[in-house]
Amino acid sequence: MDIAGKVAIVTGAGAGIGAALARRLVDGGARVVVADLDADSAAKVAGELGAIAVGGDVADEAVISTLIETAEREYGPVDLYFANAGIGGGPGLDSTEDQWSAAIDVNVMAHVRAARLLVPGWVERGSGYFVTTASAAGLLTQIGSAPYSVTKHAAVGFAEWLSMTYGDQGVRVSCLCPMGVDTRLLSGDLIPDAPEAAALAIKAVTTAGKVLSPEEVADTVVAAMAAEHFLILPHPEVLDMYRHKGADYDRWLAGMRRFQAMLRG
Repeated sequence: MDIAGKVAIVTGAGAGIGAALARRLVDGGARVVVADLDADSAAKVAGELGAIAVGGDVADEAVISTLIETAEREYGPVDLYFANAGIGGGPGLDSTEDQWSAAIDVNVMAHVRAARLLVPGWVERGSGYFVTTASAAGLLTQIGSAPYSVTKHAAVGFAEWLSMTYGDQGVRVSCLCPMGVDTRLLSGDLIPDAPEAAALAIKAVTTAGKVLSPEEVADTVVAAMAAEHFLILPHPEVLDMYRHKGADYDRWLAGMRRFQAMLRG
């Protein structure tokens, strides 16, 4: 996969990983539509890059349709879709129905709706690339937030299914699973209405490994796409953690309980 000349849509691109991805893609010769719920942030990033901005809720199928139509009108058929927008959600069992619904909508169903609109055309053309931003929480778990853990697991699961089902028909899929990245999620937006749970979740992430810059993550993504790797791990140690989990689930769970107790202590 060479990104030069490709038409790309990046959601959640008003800041953080999404903005860094948009910059890296433009630097690599791609033509990019920058999408974000915050229309002003999207416009700012797009203006800096000479890209196109679209504001709106990318969990809304009508907004996704607008993104695709805009890209096709201005640049041509969409080659790359980065389902990057994501939210934290609530804490634990006290998470509200609205918090669960929002996390499911943005972290999972936004991916399903985008794939529903794009994949049939990609199969017909014989090419297309879907990149899911999940999290190491989707392979391991997230201390402090049940909705985030569950929906990121679901995001990984959908990406796996997409690759398995359409990989032999020209559709490439990658799934990005970083640990700590210097974004708004790590500065308090992970669980905005539960500061104690948010502090625990953030401490768990920052204690587990290095906090990377969004630019470092974007470079890793583009390199992994060039090799067409499914699993993108900016923190390579996540793979060892995942292997330990699969090798002895009970031992891993006991270790996570100890880790959680240490963080609280």
